[in-house]
Amino acid sequence: MAWIYIIIAAVFETAWTFSVKYFKLSDLKLLTWHNFYRVDVSFPLLAPLLGYILFGVCNVYFFSLAIKELSTATAYAIWTAATLVFIKIAEMAFFNKTITWTEAFFISLIMIGIMGLKFSVSHINQVP
Repeated sequence: MAWIYIIIAAVFETAWTFSVKYFKLSDLKLLTWHNFYRVDVSFPLLAPLLGYILFGVCNVYFFSLAIKELSTATAYAIWTAATLVFIKIAEMAFFNKTITWTEAFFISLIMIGIMGLKFSVSHINQVP
């Protein structure tokens, strides 16, 4: 179950990263009592802040569940690598970014490393 928690945490970390990218503290100055209740004005300004808070809390929660079952170093390595892969996939899917052959090669190395960690941890946990 820890591996599922790591993947969920990595998805929330990816969403949190894009919330940080689009959050501008200076935009909150544009909110007033007159336009706070107008969804077309307030939602684009508050959505990154709300995403920052919600995705950050969910990320920490699921990562904390994962490190209770896995070693902290292994969990952190897998979480970081999975987050990097998810960020690149999100950039390609939602922001029309391209991927170079070198990026694809190194992302595949990251995936091989994640699989290696998973199999080595599974093997260690099975030893009596």
